[in-house]
Amino acid sequence: MAVSWIPQRFSGGVLALDVTNTVVLRGDAARSFDRFDDVAEIGRFAEAATVQRAAELGSRPLAVADARAAAPKVVALREATDRLFRKAALHGGMDTDDLALLLSACAVGLTGQGGRIEVGKPMRGEPGRPIAFEAALSVSALSLLPPERLERIRICANCRWLFLDESRNRSRIWCDMSVCGNRRKAQRHYRRRKIVDDADA
Repeated sequence: MAVSWIPQRFSGGVLALDVTNTVVLRGDAARSFDRFDDVAEIGRFAEAATVQRAAELGSRPLAVADARAAAPKVVALREATDRLFRKAALHGGMDTDDLALLLSACAVGLTGQGGRIEVGKPMRGEPGRPIAFEAALSVSALSLLPPERLERIRICANCRWLFLDESRNRSRIWCDMSVCGNRRKAQRHYRRRKIVDDADA
């Protein structure tokens, strides 16, 4: 069944983290699943990300010429990104082997793309000119390496997705308050209510 790429699926704050979050319930072997198992979803994700990440992309459309050919590069970038930045969020700093893995995946994603991309916010280039999904994903991941961005990467307390906390006081704990925040509040309310009900029984 096709994935509905709704705005809540883009809670990472940047393209690279949105892509890491296409693996749902990471770390839970019994329930985890990969939204890119159907490679056609890579193209559909790119179409939605063109809209959802327009500011980061400088309004350049993401291009996926051949999803099957792009899949190994995209998945390698996704896994290297998740590995490096999840550990950084948990322990601080960067593991050198994980950094090397990310840089290698980015090199593959950028090789042969031609043109010019300026790393920044947003990615600059010829307006309206398509940018290969794996190239944009590489640039997005590289943009997270400076310390001032690295230290803002968080793991959602509910779904375990990665997200960039750009709040002033760096206090966000949910990737999306309307989804994960409300879900966790509802769980707490249910537990409190159950304790009261059990005490009255």
